[in-house]
Amino acid sequence: MDELVDDFVARRPSGLEQAYALWSRLLFGVARHAIADRGSAEDCVHDALVRVWRSPNRFTGNREMLKAYLIACVRNESLGMIRREGRRDARELKAVRLAPVSSIDPPVVDPVETQRLQAALGRLPDEQRTALTLAYYGNKTHVEIARELDVPLGTIKSRISMAMRKLQTELASTEGVRS
Repeated sequence: MDELVDDFVARRPSGLEQAYALWSRLLFGVARHAIADRGSAEDCVHDALVRVWRSPNRFTGNREMLKAYLIACVRNESLGMIRREGRRDARELKAVRLAPVSSIDPPVVDPVETQRLQAALGRLPDEQRTALTLAYYGNKTHVEIARELDVPLGTIKSRISMAMRKLQTELASTEGVRS
């Protein structure tokens, strides 16, 4: 093994410093690919390295294997952050849904906007519309939708993502059309 790997495995500060100096940009790129927010991506790299550093004897190998190991750790940390954020958002959404509705201020629903949305949904391909309506109107998770439709999870996520982009584009382009 080389000095970097020896220092890293022995948990000497120089090992972590050298690894960070060599691969911080790469590790940040991995995190940023999954996490849109720059600050959160930086936190992700930091958290992943701290987690690796606090877990002794988990790595054995050479310099390239160490690099791959750290990339995998950052990727896993970024996925964990996304999942935690999703669960937090779901809890907040549930709390909003369960909050008592004030009879003084009923929600305002614009019938024209509702019609525009329904029309735009109607123009989506069936697969995308079905996945999107199950997610947003059926309050189902992507995993539940994948099970229900007997389709791979990645396909469901792609369909929902494409549908959202199409709706956003269409609704933004017709925004100025109404009088």
